[in-house]
Amino acid sequence: MESGVGPVVGADGVARCPWGAGDPVNRDYHDTEWGLRVDGEAAHLERLTLEAFQSGLSWRTILDKRERFRAAFAGFDADTVAAFDERDVERLMADAGIVRNRRKVEAAVTNARATVALREHGGLEAFIWSFRPEPGPAPRTTADVPTTSPESVALSAALKKAGFAFVGPTTMYALMEAIGLVDDHLAGCHRRGCAG
Repeated sequence: MESGVGPVVGADGVARCPWGAGDPVNRDYHDTEWGLRVDGEAAHLERLTLEAFQSGLSWRTILDKRERFRAAFAGFDADTVAAFDERDVERLMADAGIVRNRRKVEAAVTNARATVALREHGGLEAFIWSFRPEPGPAPRTTADVPTTSPESVALSAALKKAGFAFVGPTTMYALMEAIGLVDDHLAGCHRRGCAG
């Protein structure tokens, strides 16, 4: 992301955040999903898992592989993934349709098990949303968009304490943006104000 870039008006005359203004896959994700609240345990586990797999890669890579991720991880059903064993890890490591990183694959299984355990304490969705900050001012340019926040640091620490892996503060901030805990659509973007 370029530093200090404001909304970009596309050929369709619509102003968008710069990352969502060009490539059609990114544009569709920006316009229809990014920053909108999701409902249910599986939807939250999916977003948490995909953000972890994205670490060090482009989000476009994850979007291109998303349907294969959903198939490989049983629609992110926590009970099913929590029961995965070493054979399942090896099966996933052989699946060219997903990102084949053993630490991330193992973290996905670990996180499914932690999600099941978290049900005794209100569940993953309520847990994540308990870290929602008060709304701040709209970022005017990409330079105004942080990569972490006190809340993402706290969420990261709390998830780690609850047994989750690959949930660092930057990854958790990206999750918070993706599911609408924070609205980082730029001022002037047509999606500003859409967050949960």
